Amino acid sequence: MKNQISRRNFFFKTVGAGAGLCLIPSVSGTSFMQSGKGSAPLIITSHTNLTGQNAMEAGWEILKSGGTAVDAVERAANVIEVDPEDTSVGYGGLPNERGVVQLDASFMDGSTYSAGAVGCLENIKTPSSVARKVMEHTDHVLLVGTGALEFARAWGFPEENLLTEKARKIWLRWKEELSPKDDWGAPEHLQNLVKKEAYWRDFPQIENHYGTTNVLAIDASGNIAGCTTTSGLSFKLNGRLGDSPIIGAGLYVDNEVGAAGATGRGEDVIKSCASYYMVLRMKDGRTPQQACEDALHMIVDRYRKVNPEFFPSEKFVAINKSGELGCAIMKGGRNPEMSVRSTGGFRKYEGIVAFPGK
Repeated sequence: MKNQISRRNFFFKTVGAGAGLCLIPSVSGTSFMQSGKGSAPLIITSHTNLTGQNAMEAGWEILKSGGTAVDAVERAANVIEVDPEDTSVGYGGLPNERGVVQLDASFMDGSTYSAGAVGCLENIKTPSSVARKVMEHTDHVLLVGTGALEFARAWGFPEENLLTEKARKIWLRWKEELSPKDDWGAPEHLQNLVKKEAYWRDFPQIENHYGTTNVLAIDASGNIAGCTTTSGLSFKLNGRLGDSPIIGAGLYVDNEVGAAGATGRGEDVIKSCASYYMVLRMKDGRTPQQACEDALHMIVDRYRKVNPEFFPSEKFVAINKSGELGCAIMKGGRNPEMSVRSTGGFRKYEGIVAFPGK
């Protein structure tokens, strides 16, 4: 994973020093389309590693040939979902507390106002594609658990073990460090001889327990689509659903306005209907960047009377119909980024930290 990160850093440094199309700086609210041409193709993802770049190129291949935003979003999401090195999404995602990988995803097509989602889906690498099937081939929006798996089987999705050896080792280390009172870890007579450290010390690439990706796109016809896909909160309770499969929370698309997606602590996003809120803010005239920031402030304000020091971990991304972009994170030591592919090439967009120092 460290090699992957350094490859990513090398890639972005080289891109920044390369062709003139990559020398345009990231500015809050800057449109990467030509002014006034909101129907020009655009695709973004919250993922900023090498897999995120590959996903953008895969989605762009569809958009540049006149394909639909729905097809581009699905293609891009699949690239991320099948990456075994990614512990936050799809194959390789970290499991629940029982060691079972349960995936969630939502899909929304702005051109038809249709939506589909799956939750607690096991054994299927690409939940975004199953969510699209729910959207296009049922009059439901959300299927969960065994029902979602039966639906996927009916459409011929192959079942596979999603728990990679990497994810298994992380889960087992978590089990050992969970409590000094259980029977996981070293034998009792050796425990005082073993220096115990938190499981993430052995796996520094796991920055937190959250992990999700959003993919949003506008096609040449001006239609907007989006997908949010995740393996959810690491080591979650069996059956837990986060915000990702819930339309209006982890994802929302309005063809006349724009689209927004969320990553981070799903419980807060569910209670705030954050993605729907961001789209409403854009409808009221706020830029995507302002809408992302507005949603983060709204969540903190909800908790202010209960716990004024509570700043949950969320990252929001948004686009509007004109091609303007937004990205903001609740807290942290560096500005958040997202990957962008448009007629101008591949770029990173840099957002802001809403509450620096928290």
